[in-house]
Amino acid sequence: MPTLQRVLMVAGEASGDLHGAGVVRAIRARRPGAEIFGIGGDRMRGEGMDLTFHCADLSFMGFFEVVRNLPTVLRVERKLTALLEERRPDVVVLIDYPGFNLRFARKAHRRRIPVLYYISPQVWAWNPGRVRTMKAVVDRMKVVFPFEVDIYRNAGVDVEFVGHPLVEHISATMTREAFFGRFGLDRGRKVLGILPGSRLQELERILPTLAGAAERLRAEVNVQPVLAVAPNLGIEAVRKFLPRETGITLIEHATYDLMQHADAVVVTSGTATLETGWFGTPMVIVYRTSPVSYMIGRMLVDLPYIGLVNIVAGKKVVPELLQSEMTVDRIVGAVRPYLDDPAKAEAVRRELAVIRSRLGAPGASERVAGAVVALGEGT
Repeated sequence: MPTLQRVLMVAGEASGDLHGAGVVRAIRARRPGAEIFGIGGDRMRGEGMDLTFHCADLSFMGFFEVVRNLPTVLRVERKLTALLEERRPDVVVLIDYPGFNLRFARKAHRRRIPVLYYISPQVWAWNPGRVRTMKAVVDRMKVVFPFEVDIYRNAGVDVEFVGHPLVEHISATMTREAFFGRFGLDRGRKVLGILPGSRLQELERILPTLAGAAERLRAEVNVQPVLAVAPNLGIEAVRKFLPRETGITLIEHATYDLMQHADAVVVTSGTATLETGWFGTPMVIVYRTSPVSYMIGRMLVDLPYIGLVNIVAGKKVVPELLQSEMTVDRIVGAVRPYLDDPAKAEAVRRELAVIRSRLGAPGASERVAGAVVALGEGT
């Protein structure tokens, strides 16, 4: 029986790097001698992956931004395609990042290299018909939401629900008292969490409005705003988008603790909404991109809401303020009921309790790694 020798992985975003790191670690535990290379980030590199490209070089948000950076995307694609010939991986592992990865899956398939796709492209939102196309180029699909299974199975795709990888690492490490003490917070005042995203484009379009809403709430409700800085950005990068004199406390390396201990959170749409929902914390989801990108997205996406926490819950549990709706007045109006009305906050917490049950048991990375080894070794 052949032993797995080479794995080419593609994780084009920070979230993919986080989830891919667990898979790299689990593959290396099973096959210590295997070479793992491709696109990833610092976490995957830390687990022993050889980075051909860093995902930070490919983190573009929106259709217009991708078009503007198309020369970079094509250069990366050409290099990875060459590696399919030069290093001939036993298996290709693609993590989310559908615009790039679905094209690359075709290139691997043409060369008869098996493809495992982990964290499904959200075809159920923007193009259900594309599932049939994916059947031709993806050998095994590992999904992180249970409702995705029937979508792929009905199209004849070999699919398995492995659970969501965030279950493996999501946890708060500090008590409320320790959290308040570490960051110099007033134990007698409520906390407003601010999660503006991990991309500079998101900060530029979203953070000034969030800061304005935070200042209003600080004045009107005496809440203390606390902003979690994404690890890939750093505090100085975030400060550029804030007023020079601000009452917002910036923290690093304690995002989950903020989600746990905040009384309410304003969060940019993305995985962070799911993480905040895991802790049952009332939230308001915000999002703003370029008008062109948003217009194209709305034409493609056929869902009544965009927040993952609402999608997984199966209904609109928390409000979403998108594009022109994302104003200081509307954010303040959406957050204040959580801070003023304990019954309202508790009702939302009860509805968010469903999130944990729908994300599956821990061990997604191990299950995916086992499937990678099996597929790469022809079993």
